[in-house]
Amino acid sequence: MANPFDPDALNTTDHSRDSAGLRYVYPVVSRRAGGVSIGINLNPNNACNWRCIYCQVPGLVRGAAPPVDMALLESELRGFLHDLQHGDFMQRVPPEMRRIADIALSGNGEPTSAQEFAEVIDLIGRVKPAGLKLVLITNGSLIQRDNVQRGLLRMAQLDGEVWFKLDRASEDAMQRVNDTRIAMDTVRDNLVTALECCPNTWLQTCWFAMDGMAPSRQDEDDYLVLLDMLLSAGASPRGVLLYGLARLSLQPEAPRLSALSPQQMEAFAERIRALGVDARVAL
Repeated sequence: MANPFDPDALNTTDHSRDSAGLRYVYPVVSRRAGGVSIGINLNPNNACNWRCIYCQVPGLVRGAAPPVDMALLESELRGFLHDLQHGDFMQRVPPEMRRIADIALSGNGEPTSAQEFAEVIDLIGRVKPAGLKLVLITNGSLIQRDNVQRGLLRMAQLDGEVWFKLDRASEDAMQRVNDTRIAMDTVRDNLVTALECCPNTWLQTCWFAMDGMAPSRQDEDDYLVLLDMLLSAGASPRGVLLYGLARLSLQPEAPRLSALSPQQMEAFAERIRALGVDARVAL
């Protein structure tokens, strides 16, 4: 396969989904993963059932993933893996990032909205090298669907990880940050289901300032109460991936958003750790 990549695009601030010229597969130099993440975008139509105000997807619309061309996805993934392992791709990556970190289902919308989600996980399991980590980045809202649970159970067999989006832990705050109306009981149920299907589930939390104001103490308390409730019920996530704003939002709220200081991020992380939960900060 010819190498179609622009080396200038391969950095930690550009996560363009079309940088490889492929429909489903794209490269990401990921600061959180610490290497080259092979992205799988099941939402090339830029459709998602949420609209997070920090989202970097251009032309984001409400909706679900279109039908997945499984043959094309397999061809792209096999070809890209071959180029990473046997081509000169890694010479175009910063030296400290020259490793294949994982295969990550994320992309331009909610990946579990694809009707073929379980089949996609099976395909990746057949194609990926042994030992290469598989990650699903999800808002968890569709986790009660049978095909999603089948996919998560298969991920558990593959030692995969689920990164479950939990940016805030009250209904008002989730509506403000994720532009979704969802009951916190439903969020808790979805988290428990994720942990039952794939125990290697992390919470992924974007923590940032809005209109110059950091998340409130109440925002922190709500989050910690939810986390403590999970722990008390025996539903223990692997930890919290706490990250800040590294790239500009492409949503109308973008001018209102700003990054927090390292000290502010660490202060909240310490409150999470006080519960006995691992908290990892990426600025």
